Amino acid sequence: MGAGDGVLLYVYRGATFRVPDDVQPPKAGSRFFVSHLTVRPGERVLELGCGLGLAAVLMAREGARVVATDVVPSAVAATRANAILNGVDVDVRLGDCYAPVAGERFDLVCTNPPQMPTPSGAARDDAAAAADNGGRDGWALLDRVIDGAPAHLVPGGRLLFTIFAFLGRKRALAKLEARGFTPAVVASETQSFPRIGYERLDHLRRLDAEGTLPASGTPRTVERLVVEGRLSA
Repeated sequence: MGAGDGVLLYVYRGATFRVPDDVQPPKAGSRFFVSHLTVRPGERVLELGCGLGLAAVLMAREGARVVATDVVPSAVAATRANAILNGVDVDVRLGDCYAPVAGERFDLVCTNPPQMPTPSGAARDDAAAAADNGGRDGWALLDRVIDGAPAHLVPGGRLLFTIFAFLGRKRALAKLEARGFTPAVVASETQSFPRIGYERLDHLRRLDAEGTLPASGTPRTVERLVVEGRLSA
């Protein structure tokens, strides 16, 4: 750092996180996600898309054995540093989706993924935009997570993820059922409408099959859901 640079610290639930310039600080969706993550000591947990390590560190503090992955090298470095800063062990790996954990199984797979629907030509490849680009319908990464989860969970294992309501509550539950999960919405929360969503509002309305967005005018809020799928024991 230069002489004039500072260090951005984020303090949450008794843990302290350094926030590098090229990694997004936790937003409302991240806090909502971690507030509904429940783990038991000794459980083996996989977080896909760890960011700066908020969820991974908090789960490790609860005694879980955490593997955390991300495709962004600076996020992997940040999670490793924040695990050390908070005195916990987190196995942090660089790679796409399940590639870093081929052949491994977990009690819980969890993710707060990029899920903002992205019209053709609107995607960018910088690290900040990658956190918001969910493919044309928002399900680009989530579909891969759901499809690959059964091969990476033990019997009775759980998959937990967040979605914007405009992606479709019924659609999410149906996707989980199709992969052999017993699905449930375990939490919902009303949040401020994301700023990037205003740029894509017409596109979002076309995708909103369950009518969660107002048909006209400017939405001020959006519903966010935590969805769980559980395999039979």
